[in-house]
Amino acid sequence: MTDKPPEPSLSPPSKPVTLQDWESLIDDFQHGGARRHRWTSAYPILIDQALSCLNRREFPLKLQLIVFLEEFSDPLFTSDPDSLPKTLHRLIETLRALIQTPADGVHVTLALKEQTMLSVTAIVIAADYMLDGLVELLLTVANRPNHGVDRQARAVACECLRELEKSYPCLLSDIGGHLWSLCQSERTHAAQSYILLFTTVVHNIVAKKLGVSILNTTVPLVPFTAPQVLVNGSGKEGSGGLNYKELRRAMSFLLEWPQVLTPCGMVEFLALIMPVAMALELQASMLKVQFFGMIYSSDPLLCHVVLTMYRPFLDAFDGQEGQIASRLMLLSRETQQQLVFRLLGLHWLLGFSELVLSREVRKVKGIVDMGLRFYPSVFDPLALKALKLDLLAFCSICVDMLKLEGVSGEDTGNDKLVVKVFQDGLVSVSAFKWLRPDSTETAVAFRSLHRFLIGASAHLDNDPSTTRSLMDSTTFTSIQGILVDLMLECRRLVPVIVALTDRLFGCQKHRWLGERLLQTFDQHLLPKVKLDYTLVACFPIFDKIAESDTIPPRGLLELLTKFMAFLVVKHGPYTGLRSWSQGSRVLGICRTFLMHHHSSRLFLRLSHLFAFTCLYFPDLEVRDNARIYLRLLICVPGKKLRDMLNLGEELGISPSALPSFNIQSPLSADNLKKSRSISSYVHLERVIPLLVKQSWSLSFSSFGFGNHESGYPEGIRDSEPIIEESDIDSSSTMQITPESERIDRPQEPLRVMDAKISEILVTLRRHFSCIPDFRHMPGFKVRISCCLRFESETLSRIWGLDSPTGVLDELDALPALYATVLNFSSSAPYGSIASYHIPFLLGEPPRKTDISDQAAALAIVSVENDSREEDSFRAPVMIELEPREPTPGLIDVSIETNAENGHIIRGQLHSITIGIEDMFLKAVIPPDVPEVASAGYYLDLFNALWEACGNSNTGRETFPLKGGKGVAAIAGTRSVKLLEVPASSVIQATERYLAPFVVSVIGEPLVSAVREGGIIRDVIWRDEASDSALDITTSGTEFDRGPLHLTYNDDVDERDSVVNTRKKNMGCFLILIFLPPRFHLLFQMEVCDVSTLVRIRTDHWPCLAYTDDYLEALFLA
Repeated sequence: MTDKPPEPSLSPPSKPVTLQDWESLIDDFQHGGARRHRWTSAYPILIDQALSCLNRREFPLKLQLIVFLEEFSDPLFTSDPDSLPKTLHRLIETLRALIQTPADGVHVTLALKEQTMLSVTAIVIAADYMLDGLVELLLTVANRPNHGVDRQARAVACECLRELEKSYPCLLSDIGGHLWSLCQSERTHAAQSYILLFTTVVHNIVAKKLGVSILNTTVPLVPFTAPQVLVNGSGKEGSGGLNYKELRRAMSFLLEWPQVLTPCGMVEFLALIMPVAMALELQASMLKVQFFGMIYSSDPLLCHVVLTMYRPFLDAFDGQEGQIASRLMLLSRETQQQLVFRLLGLHWLLGFSELVLSREVRKVKGIVDMGLRFYPSVFDPLALKALKLDLLAFCSICVDMLKLEGVSGEDTGNDKLVVKVFQDGLVSVSAFKWLRPDSTETAVAFRSLHRFLIGASAHLDNDPSTTRSLMDSTTFTSIQGILVDLMLECRRLVPVIVALTDRLFGCQKHRWLGERLLQTFDQHLLPKVKLDYTLVACFPIFDKIAESDTIPPRGLLELLTKFMAFLVVKHGPYTGLRSWSQGSRVLGICRTFLMHHHSSRLFLRLSHLFAFTCLYFPDLEVRDNARIYLRLLICVPGKKLRDMLNLGEELGISPSALPSFNIQSPLSADNLKKSRSISSYVHLERVIPLLVKQSWSLSFSSFGFGNHESGYPEGIRDSEPIIEESDIDSSSTMQITPESERIDRPQEPLRVMDAKISEILVTLRRHFSCIPDFRHMPGFKVRISCCLRFESETLSRIWGLDSPTGVLDELDALPALYATVLNFSSSAPYGSIASYHIPFLLGEPPRKTDISDQAAALAIVSVENDSREEDSFRAPVMIELEPREPTPGLIDVSIETNAENGHIIRGQLHSITIGIEDMFLKAVIPPDVPEVASAGYYLDLFNALWEACGNSNTGRETFPLKGGKGVAAIAGTRSVKLLEVPASSVIQATERYLAPFVVSVIGEPLVSAVREGGIIRDVIWRDEASDSALDITTSGTEFDRGPLHLTYNDDVDERDSVVNTRKKNMGCFLILIFLPPRFHLLFQMEVCDVSTLVRIRTDHWPCLAYTDDYLEALFLA
C-alpha cells in the first residue's frame, strides 16, 4: 500500500471534525509520509478542534485523542511558537474542567483523568514552558490524603509532580513542609508516590545546596508560585548553606517508610537517599541496618538494592562479603527463578568478587572457597554453564593471587587444585567432544579453556611477568596436555584449536603463549600421530607450526616425508584423487616452510622430501610441483625465493588499484611550459660544497645469478650452510647429489696460524662483525645537507601570483609554497632514497641594490644578521643515502608543491652531485671498547687493514658480517701519490678536512706542529725514538736517512720506493677512512718540507680513480 500524493491545495476545515475524520487523522499521523503531510497546514486548527472535542461530554474518542496529542506534541504544539503559551493554557484549562467533572464510568472515567494528567505533564515538559497553573492543579489533586475513591489519581498526580521536579529542580522546595505533612497523613497504597515525591524534593535541595527550611509551611500550597531560584536563578541557592538539622529529621522520617515501597519503588528510593546520606555525612550503618536484610529476599531487585549500597559504603559492610556472595550464589541455584535472574545473580557475583579482589586480596578467600565447589550441572542451561565456568576461571585466578600473598597453602597443592577445577568443570560440557566443531557447546568449552589458559594475564595488563610466570605454571602445562589429547582423540577439533592459537597470536601480550603451544604440539603431538589418511585433519595445525620460525623444522619435515611414503605405498586405482589432494596439501605446508624459514635450516630434509616426491609420487601434477620447488630451493637464495613465492594477500600486501585511479589529470600546455623552467628559480643546493665535482663514475655490472646489490666482484656473499654428516640417515634410500658438490665446489679458506696473522685476523673479525649486512638489515647512512630556496619575484611573475596590497610588513607580501615534496632518484647504487616533506617555505625577497647611492654601497652590514635573515627563507633538506658501493654520482630531484593560488607546481630541479668525500665515515667502534681506548683500537685496526691490503696471507680469509648471514673478503690494492706541496699547506688541509679520520701522528717535528693547532685530538702520538716497533713505517720513515729516491717496480714493495727530496722528512699521518657499505681507504702521508708522499691502500680498487683527483683538490687547490 502506497501513500497517496498530497493534495494540491488543502484549506483548513471550517466545520468541526467528525468522529470519522478523527479516526482517519489519527491513522494518517501514525502512517506518516504524504498522508501526514495533508494535515500540516491545519495544525493550529487541529489543536483547537481537539480541545473542543475533549470538552464535549459525549465524545467517545477522548482517551485516543489525548494520547494522540501527547505522541505528536512536537509538530502540533511547537509549529507556532508565538501561540504556544495560549495553547498550553487552554490545554491546562481543559484538564481542570475534566478533573472537576464527576466520573460517571461511561463518558468520564478515572482512567481518562489519570491519562490526561500524564499526557498534559509530558506535553508541558517537552515544550519546555513551565506553567504555575499545571503545578497548582496537580497539587490540588494531591492535597486530598486518604480519600479512597481517587487514590490512584492522587498517586498519578504525585508522579507528575515528581517528573516536573526532576525537569525543574527545586520547583517544589518552598512547599516541602506541606509535602512532608501529606506523607504523614497518607495511609493508602498511594503513600509510595508521596514518599518518592518528598524524597526527590529533599534530594534536589541537597544537590543544589539550598538554605530553605524543610519544615516551613508559611508558604501556601495553593495558589502556587514558582520559587525565585527558577525565576531568575538567584534567591537562596548556596547562600546560607544546608539546614542540616531539619534535613536529618527528614531523613530519619524517610528511613521509617521502606516497608510501604514496592521493589521498583525501593530501587528509586535508594538511588535518591544515598547521595543525601553522603552529603549529610550520615553513618552508613543506618542504611545498612535498614536495608541489608533485603539481600535474603526472593526478589532480585531487592538484592540489587543491597549491591548498590555496597560500593559507596565499603567500610560499613566490612566482614559481610561472604554473606553477600553466599546469597548471590544461592540465587543462581534457585531453579524456580527465571533464567534471566539466575544469570543476573552470577553476573552480580562476578562483579562483586572483582570489587572485593580490587580492595583487598585476602578477603576474597571465602568467596573462592565457595566458588571452587560451585560446579555447573549437566542439566543447567548452556548460558548458565558458561557463566559458572567463568566463575571457576575467576576463582583459579584468585588462587594464584592468594598464593602470591601467602594466604593459601602449598604451591603444588594450589596448582593441582586449579587443574582439578578446570577438568571437573569441563565435565558439564563434555558433549563438545562428539558434537560438530561449530556447535555452541564446543564454543563454550573452548571459551572457558581460553579463560583458564590466560589466567591472571589480562589483556589490559602490560606487565609481561604475568605471561612468563603463566608459561611455567602447572595449569598451562596441563592444558597443553589436554589439547594434545583432544587432537589425538577428536581430529574434528583441530580447526577449533587452530582458532584458539590464532586468538592468542592476535593479542600482543599472549602471542608468547601461542608460540609455546605450537612448540608443545611439535614436541608431543608429532611423535604420537598415526600415519593414515586421517592425518590430513591435522594439517591446519601443521601449517601453523610451519609458520613459526622459533620451532625447528626437523620433526615436521620428517613426519611429512613419512606421510608421503605412506601415500606412495597405499596408492591404488581408487585413491588417485585422494593422493593428489593430500600430496598437494603437503607441498602447501612445504611452501609455508620456505616462506617463513631460512633455506639453510630446511635444505637437507626438504630437498630429500622434494626429491622423493619427484621420483616416486604417483600423481604427475604433484611431481611437477615438487620438481619446481626443488629447483627453486637449490638455485634461488632465500630472500628472493620468498619474494617469488609471495602471493601478496597472505603477507598483507594490498592489491594494486585500478589503473584509472592512478592517472593524473593532464596538465595544460601552459603549465607544462612553466614546469620546464622551474629549476631557474627554485634551487636545491648543498650546504657544504664539494672539493671535487666528479663528472664521471666507475661501476661494474652484477656478477652471478640474481645479484642486484653491489656492482663489483668483491661483494658480500651468503655464508655456506654447514651440513653435518650426522644429519643424513644412513638407512634412507633417498640420496641427493647436486652437481655443485661434484664440480666447482669452493675450497675452504686458508687458515694461517702464525701469531702475527692470527692477531690481525682477530682484529679484522671484530671489526667486520660490527658492519651490518645491508642485504638483510639497514646499512650505514650517508647524509647530505642541502637547503631549498626559491626566488619570489620570478615565481610570482611566472605563475601569476598577485602580491597583497596594503600590507605593512614586507614579509607578508612574499609568496610561499605549501606542502612541498621532494622526490629523489639516482642511477648510482645508493639504494632507495626517501622523499623529503617541507610544510611551508617563504620566498626570498627581491634584492634591492642601488649602486648610485654611495652611502648604501659603503654601509656596514652585520654578516651574522644577514645570515639569519637568509636562513628564514631557506628550508633545510637532509638527503639520506644507503650506498651499495662507494662511488660518486648524481641525484635527480623532482619537486611537487602547492602555490598560494591553488596551482600544483611540478618539475625537475638541478641534480645534486655526490662526491667521493661524501662517502667518508669513521669506522664503527665495537660496543665493548671503552671511549678512552678508542684511539688505540683505531690504530690497531689501521695496522690490520694495512697489512691485509698488502702482501698478506689473509687474502682468502672471510669475515662474517653483522647479522650472521653474509661474509666478506679483503682484496687489497696499493698506490702512491707525490704532492709538491709545502708542509704547512698539508697540515692545514689535513686539519680542516681529514682530522676526524687521523688515527696516529708519527715523527717529533710533525707531532709538535700538529699538537700546537689543537684540532687533531684523541690520536696516538709517536716520535721517532719510540716508533721502531711500528711495522708499517720501519723501513719507510727513517727521518734522517738522507735523500729519498722513487723507484717504480712491480716486484718491489712501495715502502721501498724512494723520493728525491732535498729536505728532511717531518713525519707522517696515518689516516683510516671507512667507505660504506664495508670498504676502507688508508693513507700514510709522509710529510716533508716541500713535498708529501701519500701511500694509499684500499680493499675497493675502483675508489683509487677518485682518490687521485681528491688529493690534488685537497692539497693543490
